[in-house]
Amino acid sequence: MTFETIRYEVEDAIATITMNRPHRLNAFTYEMGDEIMAAFDAADADDAVKAVIVTGESPAFCAGADLATGVETFDMVSQTQHEGTFDPKDPKWRDRGGVLNLRIWNSLKPVIAAINGASVGIGATMILPMDIRLASVDAKFAYPFARRGIVWDGCASWFLPRVVGISTAMDWGLTGRTFPAAEAYEAGLVARVMPAEDLMAEARDRARQIAERCSPVSLAMMRRMAWRMQGAAHPMEAHRVETLGILEAGMGEDAKEGVMSFLEKRPPEFPGKVSSDLPSWHPWWDEAGENY
Repeated sequence: MTFETIRYEVEDAIATITMNRPHRLNAFTYEMGDEIMAAFDAADADDAVKAVIVTGESPAFCAGADLATGVETFDMVSQTQHEGTFDPKDPKWRDRGGVLNLRIWNSLKPVIAAINGASVGIGATMILPMDIRLASVDAKFAYPFARRGIVWDGCASWFLPRVVGISTAMDWGLTGRTFPAAEAYEAGLVARVMPAEDLMAEARDRARQIAERCSPVSLAMMRRMAWRMQGAAHPMEAHRVETLGILEAGMGEDAKEGVMSFLEKRPPEFPGKVSSDLPSWHPWWDEAGENY
């Protein structure tokens, strides 16, 4: 696949998406968003891909929206070249950061963020629907929307309080201040902070543990179950879905392989494929409100 603003590489069952505009600190453009989504489409469609890593070409992860267009940066009419009167009910006007983050949230493959530098604005919101977030000691974060005269993007008003709690989300969002990797770790935004030279090795190690030891079908279901239950009103909703999952998976070939590979002390070779073997009752949620 040929991209202009990212690199997409697959090796050892791991897809790596690298934002590749280092001359602009990997600042986000609509083209970059479209290419990242296309890369996720490719990863989901490829049964050989078991995990996805997202990172940025040094020296940054993503420094936020590209401000090169000046005062028109956040003007959707200007930036998207759409014609006609603004209509919030028309999907063409949807926040592109939100469209991207919902695509990441809907990934069938586990997603690891390897945050190697500045992670600002959409660069700090796109990491929120990722499953495991690792950062180098050089990483810095900011949600500066109020300082730019706009509001949250990327569904951050939903994701961030669920990841770090409402008080921390309000502190970061309402001040717009920049904070270091150590604070991100203390708040639970990232799982681990390490020297820059160790970051990709650690990300690939996590991805290898996923790719070599876990059922792809189990992974797809588990990440969707956990994320979907963030909005559940009662644990009974989780119980119902987990019961369906355990009953069906427990009779399947992946469960047999998981048990036998453990007893025989060998690496598993799960036969199930995400492309064809997700359970018949998936998706279990009502998608009526998600067709906006």
